[in-house]
Formats: sequence, C-alpha cells, structure tokens
Amino acid sequence: MNLAAAVNENFANYSNYMIRSAMFVYALAFLAHLAEWVFGGRSKVAVQSAALVAPDARAAAASQAPAVQVRRGGSTATLERPKVVTRASASDRGIADGPGAAGGSERGDLYGRIAVSFTVVAWLLHLTGVVFRAASVQRAPWGNMYEFSTTFGMVAVGAYLVLLALKKNVRWIGLFLTTTVLLDLGLALSVLYTSSDQLVPALHSYWLWIHVSCAIISGAVFYLAAVGTLLYLFRDHYEAALTAGRAQNGRWGDVMRRLPAAATLDKFAYRMNALVFPLWTFTIIAGAIWAQAAWGHYWEWDPKETWSFITWVAYAGYLHARATAGWKGRKAAYLALIAFACFLFNYYGVNIFVTGKHSYAGV
Repeated sequence: MNLAAAVNENFANYSNYMIRSAMFVYALAFLAHLAEWVFGGRSKVAVQSAALVAPDARAAAASQAPAVQVRRGGSTATLERPKVVTRASASDRGIADGPGAAGGSERGDLYGRIAVSFTVVAWLLHLTGVVFRAASVQRAPWGNMYEFSTTFGMVAVGAYLVLLALKKNVRWIGLFLTTTVLLDLGLALSVLYTSSDQLVPALHSYWLWIHVSCAIISGAVFYLAAVGTLLYLFRDHYEAALTAGRAQNGRWGDVMRRLPAAATLDKFAYRMNALVFPLWTFTIIAGAIWAQAAWGHYWEWDPKETWSFITWVAYAGYLHARATAGWKGRKAAYLALIAFACFLFNYYGVNIFVTGKHSYAGV
C-alpha cells in the first residue's frame, strides 16, 4: 500500500469514527429533547381554549383603531381607516401558538437548551465526518447512497440550526429531527455503507458538485417541511376537537397544546416548500445537462429521471393547490406528504430496487 492510499484509508477511518461519535451525541440530544417534552408538560400551562380569540373581539379591536385625519385648507377632515382584506389559512381558527416543547416550564426549557447544545456538538462532529470522507475519496462526498445519506442528515440538521440562529420558533422540530437523523445514520452505516474508493465513471464530473448538492439541500428542506405538514395534520385535528367543545386531556392533549397553531405549522410547511422548489427545479435541469455531457441525451426517461419529474409535478401541484382557495388546509397537506413520499421513493426505491443508468447505490 502506497503512502497516498494509506492516508486515504486513515481519513476514511476518521470519518467513520466521527459519524459514530455524532450518532452518540445525537442520541444525547434526543434524550434531552424527550425530557423537554416530558417535564415541560408538568408546567402550569393555560388551557389552549383560553387562547381562542373571538371574532367579535377582533372586530372590536379593529374598530377602535385610530382614524386618519387630513387637513384641507383651514378645516380638518376625518377619513375612515380602509379595510384590509387578507386571505386567512383554512386552519386559522384564531388559536394562538402553544408555548413550545418546554411548555413554559423552567425545567423543560433547560432540557431544551441542553438538547440544542448537544445538537450543535453532534452537527460539528457530523460535519467533520463528511469532510474526512471527502478527503479520503478526494472528491465530493456524495458519490453513493452512504455518502448521500450522511450528507443529507448533516444538511437537514444544519438547516434547523440556521432557523434557530435566525430566532425562528422551531425548537419543536428537534425531537423529530434527532430521531430521523439517528435512523438515517444508522441505516447508512449498517446497510448502505460503501468503501471510499468506489465511484461510477459517469460521476467523474464537476456536475457532481452542482447537481447532487442541490438535490441534498432540496431534500433536507423538503424534510423539514414534511415534519411541519405532518404535525399540522395532528394539530388541526386537535384544534377541530377543541373548537367543537371536546376536551383533549391526557398526555396527547398536553403535547398538542404545546405545538404551534395549525395555521402556523401550515404556513411554515408552505414557506419551506415554496422556498426550495426553485432549487429542486434547477436540480432537474442540471441533471439533464449532466446527462447530455455523460450519455449524449438530455432526457431518456430513466427511472431516476422519471421519479424526479414525478416529484417535481407533485410539489408543483401542491404549490398550485395552495393558490386555490378550495385546496387549502388538509387537502393540500396530504398532497405535500405524497410529494415527499415520491422524493423518498426516488432516493431509496429507485436506487436500491430499480435498475437504470443511475444505479450507483453501491449496496
């Protein structure tokens, strides 16, 4: 074994060690987030129904807004405040956001902060593992499913931390994110692992950096949106029961009342999907350009190409549905989850079970 090969092997070993270390710290973050939800539920949180704002009260508040006065010559004319018409979400029942996973409890909030700290440390270890993998193969670290999976998890956690740094109220994602990342890394190490010297010849291109990195970022943001969408469906069901006068007590009700309002979750999911959809569109276009350079054809309806297009159509349908009044709320949410399921099948199903030109899973 020459010196270069030995160095690459050492980098690969360091990468595996860092990924396993990240999994351990992610597990600590998961436990801390779990404690945040458990101990936060023991705080004296007001019943969610108290947050209901009656439409009459909102109308009264609006009517008390100061009018606009305009001077005309020596006299003063009073103008009525113009009415502002907004299109509310289908799930907007005037219910305020919940207090968060910590439930307003000092103890729960402490566990939540500890969980975020563990997540930051785990992400740094995770990032280091991905960088060492890139050093071991001397290329972009996403040439097979193992590398894609580890990088995907890193980008998803990174996007979550960016939202936290921007002071967005998204700590409720933490428990679900750490659970998913642990599953993702566990699957990558146990089932999808590929030694660092494997690379399909068609992937030797600068488009590997452009096309696949865009796909990873798109998938990570789609995942965050899917979490918001799924929780929206549960929270919307809870709010419907609440407004119908059916009390939601017990542990399930306690968890639901601490989540953001259904309207907030719906808005979060929509904004995430709308934000990254243009990047997913560019991902497909970049893939077509790469296909022309590698195989001489922009589009051949390869299974990967086909399911990428199906995913694009599904998300385009979702965004169009959101612009149509009759498809707001739960109907659009179901369509968003179907679109994300298409993305998952495009990654796992097509790469593992379907043979095509994109069959470079390495497993």
